[in-house]
Amino acid sequence: MPEFVIMKITFVSILLSILFLTFGLRRVIATNFSSEMTNSKDSSIITIPFPLKMGNVSDIYITQKHNLIQQFYNKYITSPWFSGGFIVAKNGHILFENYQGLSNVKNNTAINATTSIHLASVSKVLTATAVLKLVDGDNIQLDQLVTDWLPKFPYKSTTIRMLLNHRSGMQHYSRFPSLLKKSWNRKKVLTNQDILDVMIERKVKLIYKLDAKFDYCNTNYVILALIIEKATGMNYRQAMQALIFKPLGMKNTFIFNYATDRDTVSMSYKGKNIAFPWDQFDQLYGDKNVYSTPRDLVKFDLATYSSDFINPEVLKEAFIGYSPQPKTMKNYGLGMRMKEWSTGQRLTYHNGWWHGNNTSYTTLKKDTVTIICLSNKYSAKPYQSIKLSSVFGDYPFEKLELDSLGTE
Repeated sequence: MPEFVIMKITFVSILLSILFLTFGLRRVIATNFSSEMTNSKDSSIITIPFPLKMGNVSDIYITQKHNLIQQFYNKYITSPWFSGGFIVAKNGHILFENYQGLSNVKNNTAINATTSIHLASVSKVLTATAVLKLVDGDNIQLDQLVTDWLPKFPYKSTTIRMLLNHRSGMQHYSRFPSLLKKSWNRKKVLTNQDILDVMIERKVKLIYKLDAKFDYCNTNYVILALIIEKATGMNYRQAMQALIFKPLGMKNTFIFNYATDRDTVSMSYKGKNIAFPWDQFDQLYGDKNVYSTPRDLVKFDLATYSSDFINPEVLKEAFIGYSPQPKTMKNYGLGMRMKEWSTGQRLTYHNGWWHGNNTSYTTLKKDTVTIICLSNKYSAKPYQSIKLSSVFGDYPFEKLELDSLGTE
């Protein structure tokens, strides 16, 4: 073979090798970069399987807000007494997230991003949304009589809306023992149906005239859970999975089952890790007994911005205030608390407390921000989290003494 042919073949071989190596290296770099981006998105962005029209969140914004939230968290939330999870997100982008404490002191089980914590009365937000989903599907109507679903319900003019906005005037089930005194069985673990039966059989009277005033009452949501069961043909656990948890991918959210879950769920504590005992009201649901995580609640909050999840016109009903209290700036919609200032600023939230569980869910609709704090150890610290709203808008809370509060 002539020498110039050998040189030509050698040159072509070297060139092909260089091209192959270069392409291969680029492909490896591209693959690694893509993998890194995917992992980053998986850990820092929460998504739902419904279309959303939300703006991008810049890295600069995330860094600036993260620093402010970190200062807030250090000053108002974290302490040796706080045990739980805390998250702040905008458009699904996590601005700050932290977990501390134990879900089970005896087993030394640490709380992390997948630890489900009792939501206490934040459960009402989810129950109310399930009702609105049924309204959206023309299964029920807000101004429908409760007796249409529960014929023996003793207060004949009560509507579903009145249960949702706490204007039914019903007696609090927690007061049944003192109301019925010696005839009350304090050892029986009650079901939702038991609560209804007591009101029917014992002819429990209303404590306020129907729709006369706002009176926050867990009994309302116990009855709503029964209506959800009647309207769906499923028990409350199944209905909540079908209507909300499963469609949104809330994999760590469930309804507590008193018969099977007491040994496995996150416990609740007070003082120096003293566990709260179970009581006869721990089997009731609708008003409480949803267990969830901060990340799953971000998924829920995102869904409220998607018309494919729920009709905005139906959801709007939840944010109509029925019971303004000018002195405290408080109001209540359908499963949502509100603060309304004379400046025109408004935010929506709900807090919870059951045994040692203290929880807070704040949703800043105008700013598309959600702030969630869940604790399984008795503390008022979660209720401080609503003040963080002032980092995102002109909400007139007391001035927060944060080093970089003015940073944009």
